[in-house]
Amino acid sequence: MESSVNTFFLIIALLLFISVVASRVSTRFGMPLLLVFLGVGMLAGDEGLGGIHFDNFAAANMIGQLALAVILLDGGLRTKFDSFRLALKPAAVLASWGVIATVALLGAFTTFFLHIDWRMGLLMAAIVGSTDAAAVFSLMRSSGVRLNSRILATLELESGCNDPMAILLVSALIGLIMNPAETGFSSMLTLLARQLGLGLLLGYLAGKVLARMLERIRLAEGLYAILIASGGLLVFATANLLGGSGFLAVYLAGVFIGNSRNSSTEHVLNVMDGLAWLAQASMFLVLGLLVSPARLLENGLHAVVIAAFLILVARPIAVWTSLKFFRYKPREVAYISWVGLRGAVPITLAIAPLMEGVPDALMLFDVAFAVVILSLLIQGTTIPFFARVLKVVLPPRPEPLAQREIWLADKLAVSLQSFKVEDGSEAAGSHPSAMTRDRFSDGQIFALIRGGQTVNVQPSTQMQAGDIVWYILDEKLGDDFAKQFAAADTAERNFFGAFNLNPDTIVGDLAEVYGLPVDEAERGLRLDELFRRHFGDMPVAGDRILIDGFQITVKELDNKAQIRLLGLKIPESGAAAA
Repeated sequence: MESSVNTFFLIIALLLFISVVASRVSTRFGMPLLLVFLGVGMLAGDEGLGGIHFDNFAAANMIGQLALAVILLDGGLRTKFDSFRLALKPAAVLASWGVIATVALLGAFTTFFLHIDWRMGLLMAAIVGSTDAAAVFSLMRSSGVRLNSRILATLELESGCNDPMAILLVSALIGLIMNPAETGFSSMLTLLARQLGLGLLLGYLAGKVLARMLERIRLAEGLYAILIASGGLLVFATANLLGGSGFLAVYLAGVFIGNSRNSSTEHVLNVMDGLAWLAQASMFLVLGLLVSPARLLENGLHAVVIAAFLILVARPIAVWTSLKFFRYKPREVAYISWVGLRGAVPITLAIAPLMEGVPDALMLFDVAFAVVILSLLIQGTTIPFFARVLKVVLPPRPEPLAQREIWLADKLAVSLQSFKVEDGSEAAGSHPSAMTRDRFSDGQIFALIRGGQTVNVQPSTQMQAGDIVWYILDEKLGDDFAKQFAAADTAERNFFGAFNLNPDTIVGDLAEVYGLPVDEAERGLRLDELFRRHFGDMPVAGDRILIDGFQITVKELDNKAQIRLLGLKIPESGAAAA
């Protein structure tokens, strides 16, 4: 008995160890880490080098559900309320109508292509019809590109909120196949209302209660993460038992906890990040063990055609019809269409027909698994490439090298931030205290590190390229403060232009200076009013208006999401004239 237990521990630890070590290789070649975990699981499986026999779909489903709950909780903890203000309405349409449209289009195609019953075709489409939060949260944050806030918020909110619709469609279609007499339109509406209603209500209540508990309860630092994780799993299980959406509930609970910052919540983010990675690794390893490479190859052609139709036809049409009434640029719509990542959720949904005894359910599982692999391989590896092709990427901005919070009381913290002095920057050759002026007058030098040793700061001390400087500074000012330590950025200059504009500038005045043709109805507007007319009440950095070749771009926003600075890029002929 003891030997078998230790053998089990050895196998699991070895698989996780190999996966983590292999992540270095995947990072170098731009391969999504999730594919590495899947690949290691498949190699260790019955038909791989490891020869481990595992076909327990119920256990895999339980592990997948548990892991997804942890991943969604961690994603919610890192989602700011600003994301909801930016993209709640379009994300809600994508999470509802977008899923329905994707399933309808893909279901019709799958029925025709595979020559199967229409209910099976729609079930196949419903299984892979929603984007996956685990894949989106992981790959978007590790892509290395800076997207505008509107796109990022839309993708993350859509993936965090579209599970109820996918679960509804899968459950309803299984009912239509197995018990058609007992499955009707009214029962489907009731199921959807219960999923959404209970998910929203329990997520809100649990988030508020847990956030209040964290403010009042005193625990050892290591226990706060356990409290949040167990509380998230508690609301997840409760919502599911009551017929609500546990995925939606745990995500919303994480959002409310993460946005009520205090000394307790700051202790848990790094721990929760580790738990989320462990959950992803474990889940994809188990799913990799579950799949049969031989069966994948048998259904490979079907999966390739279905994935191609999903990626190139169904998803783009669904996204376009969902966002056509919102102020998204065509290239933004195209990028959101492309980043319709599939991951663990479709695979766990594909287990449901197997457990319910649906005919040919194993074929559905294999095709869904292959579609997920193709999605991660094709879409997941090209996230940075298409961001640049579609011109939705913003130039990298200077930011603190590291940040530490020292909590002095429940709601009072001191932020320590470090910056690296670059050659040619304003900081190079200057005294450390010279950086704390104007808007940064409350900042204080904390430490100067040179060559791995602290330097005693004297009145004559000058910073050198390569120095690491720590400051006590308002955390909201970190990015602006970092500009003083960065060398001149030609990429930022090329993107935003060489000139800065005040948002209070009158459009007509700017037009007279450069001889620009401007609509009479817009001549009396301020520039910030002009952008709100074009982009709504929530413009983001990178929003751009073109006037006769002149580019006016939102460069910076303040803490209230109001435009603080605009960039002006003048065409070469205009520059010569000026």
